[in-house]
Amino acid sequence: MPRFTTPFQFLEDDNSKIAGTLELAEPLPFIDTNGGSGFYRPGMLRVDECDGLEVVVYHSPATAAFIYMRDHPVDKLLLKTIGLSEGEIPDVFTLRLPGQLCLGSQRTNVIGQAIQDLFAAQALRSTIHGYQQENLAIFPIAREGLKYQVAEAIYENYGYYCDEIVLDAHHVFDLSVPVYNRKVEMTLFKDKDLDQHQRENIRVAFIADSIASGLVMKEVIVKVKERFDHLKQVEVLSPLATIRGLCRIAKSECVQRLRVRVHVFETLLNALPPDYYYSAHINTPELHIRPDLEREYRQWWGKDREGKMIADTACAGYGWSEVFFSPRKQIQMINGELQSRHQMTIAEIVRRNMCPEPQLPQAHDDRPQAERDDHKSHQVH
Repeated sequence: MPRFTTPFQFLEDDNSKIAGTLELAEPLPFIDTNGGSGFYRPGMLRVDECDGLEVVVYHSPATAAFIYMRDHPVDKLLLKTIGLSEGEIPDVFTLRLPGQLCLGSQRTNVIGQAIQDLFAAQALRSTIHGYQQENLAIFPIAREGLKYQVAEAIYENYGYYCDEIVLDAHHVFDLSVPVYNRKVEMTLFKDKDLDQHQRENIRVAFIADSIASGLVMKEVIVKVKERFDHLKQVEVLSPLATIRGLCRIAKSECVQRLRVRVHVFETLLNALPPDYYYSAHINTPELHIRPDLEREYRQWWGKDREGKMIADTACAGYGWSEVFFSPRKQIQMINGELQSRHQMTIAEIVRRNMCPEPQLPQAHDDRPQAERDDHKSHQVH
């Protein structure tokens, strides 16, 4: 796959126009932490007059299971949570299910394995090998980032013991902020426990959280840089990231003065205006390291009763942080959006994939073969 460049443009909430390009290089192979094959794809997001934001997308069995489809052992409790009755649960060993139905603790396990895979690739390996363990610090953002297991991934791959500084960053209502009526409030939970020597040693920050609107991540990078004067590099570990959110980060003044890279699973997402947090896959094969997996994903979601492709609006980040902590609320959120956009529930879509519509049997033809062949030849002509 050669280098791929695609333009994009959209309107912000204040009706200002955002335009730029996303460039992705040819996928490069690496060996994941289980000895299997993976790929990483360096890229650059350029927006307006900014220098650009480095982006790396990754493919491994774990990232694919999270973003696309996976074989899931038949789990009665999961299927009941989705909305199936006891009598509907099939007598098979596995089902193909999308990443949106990877819930709670299982979601944490899948992402933990995927993050380990990311650190096995050369893109992050070169960063780790360029520093000592005391030069690295991990900044998971509560709540979602706490579930990514970044410290464990670095230890499993390199044996490093890294300091973790837990951040609480969230939106708060503020009428004084134009357009958005909200601002980002942040506290550094544990940085007070670091002595001056530890602070001065930190050169690389690993910030863990997905990126939807980009408002939180932009402010977090600014605040971390303010607290750690000798910081040189920020590696953002973001399983789900939207082009819209990345544009906000790329336009940040701090990013122009600091090396920032964003590491994403499989592909970037499309934040459909005006709802930043409702982000579907982009149906462009070149934006996927494995376009065949995207085709299968789209086929599973299928069409609604009006013939609209559900995958075009199926949010890859339903609930974002909520999904790790409240599986039942996750299903409620999925159903709310599916019903408003497609008049369907997730249980209906699971059912029709378990029991595809039967093909009508063809009538048996008792005529001799020669007579049937002669009839076909007349039809062709």
